[in-house]
Amino acid sequence: MPIRAWYPTFIYCEPLQKSGLARLNAELIDECHRLREFDTAGRKWSAKNYPDGYTSYASMNELHRFSSTFADLEKKLTRHVRAFSRTLDMDLRGRTIRLSDIWVNIMPPTAAHSLHLHPLSFISGTYYVATPKGCSGLKFEDPRLSKFMAAPPKLPGARRENQIHVTYPAEAGNVILFESWLRHEVAANRVDEERISVSFNFNWA
Repeated sequence: MPIRAWYPTFIYCEPLQKSGLARLNAELIDECHRLREFDTAGRKWSAKNYPDGYTSYASMNELHRFSSTFADLEKKLTRHVRAFSRTLDMDLRGRTIRLSDIWVNIMPPTAAHSLHLHPLSFISGTYYVATPKGCSGLKFEDPRLSKFMAAPPKLPGARRENQIHVTYPAEAGNVILFESWLRHEVAANRVDEERISVSFNFNWA
């Protein structure tokens, strides 16, 4: 082959578990709503920084430390992160993978999450709890975009590996993992129901 692909960007997408997702998500939906009612500081922060939506990112972002539901979710997510790390050929040097923070995102109609990345971690991700039909997916940006300079635009029918952006649909029960330096965003929710997800970061220590 005269052409080979180098420096690929990997994104992991897999159901959290083989069965029992409906029951787990029902428990998480209830807990997410109760958390929003309880978290006065989070609602106040969200009103300023997350218009029309709610996130516990700035107020309660270590949910696995005091919630048995999220502690159980931590164990399940860790298995997926270990598998992803092996695919990435990461040398953890005998250290352990550790969930550093995990938080709730509730996106009613019009709520959006602008382009960002997750510093101070090595694997980040999202678990989808409630995803009404037609809600926004998770959009990723080619990490080389700022270096394209004089490059022409891509053809309308460009292969997926050559596209500048790729969007993974939000599907309840799925885990999406990516390296924390990869920029991503969620477009405004255009449906009448709430889109609920749990985001998280992993470190190695």
